[in-house]
Amino acid sequence: MSRKKLERFAQNDEAPNMIQPGKELFTQMKGNWDALYFQNGQPIVLELGCGRGEYTVGLASVYPHKNFIGIDIKGARMWRGSQTALQENMHHVAFLRTKIQNLDVFFAEKEVSEIWITFPDPRPRDRDEKRRLTHPRFLEMYRKLLKEDGLVHLKTDNSGLFDYTLEVLQSQKIKNLIFTHDLYQSELNNLHFGIKTNYESIFTEQGFAIKYLQFSFL
Repeated sequence: MSRKKLERFAQNDEAPNMIQPGKELFTQMKGNWDALYFQNGQPIVLELGCGRGEYTVGLASVYPHKNFIGIDIKGARMWRGSQTALQENMHHVAFLRTKIQNLDVFFAEKEVSEIWITFPDPRPRDRDEKRRLTHPRFLEMYRKLLKEDGLVHLKTDNSGLFDYTLEVLQSQKIKNLIFTHDLYQSELNNLHFGIKTNYESIFTEQGFAIKYLQFSFL
């Protein structure tokens, strides 16, 4: 392991906004995010596969009256968002180091108000379909965790994943679905405040159109 990674892991161990294995809070958070961490009663918003946390921190800058939790398994990447939030005194931001399939271990039913899925691995092989973050098994988990009228957002450059998601949603009990195949040429772009993940910046520079959708469960 590189020296830089070791330094980042050490800082993650000390960072109060990084909830990860080995810390006391890691096993106590389900149903207790407000009581044990935020202590402000604000809505909770998740970013799944947050990477460096650009979107988590970016949204937190726009919405100080919401709480944001970036979730990923890659601690060395999450370090960036964690440190930025600390430096900017964003007390309404946290990072959770875990796999997405374990969400229901850390959040109680109806504890979450919004979920952002930002540029997930499209898992294009048929045998990996169940690992796509918009597969029905994940959608069912999101349904349980979200409050009534809670929103799910998806941003991706991958046409295959986007079309797959729209097809899956046809068999789901949802409402208020809106979507675009070219976000930057759509009026929906106003919902994003110019916030970009690292991958999004790379993809747009390469000329890929960014797809976006949002919906709520019935």
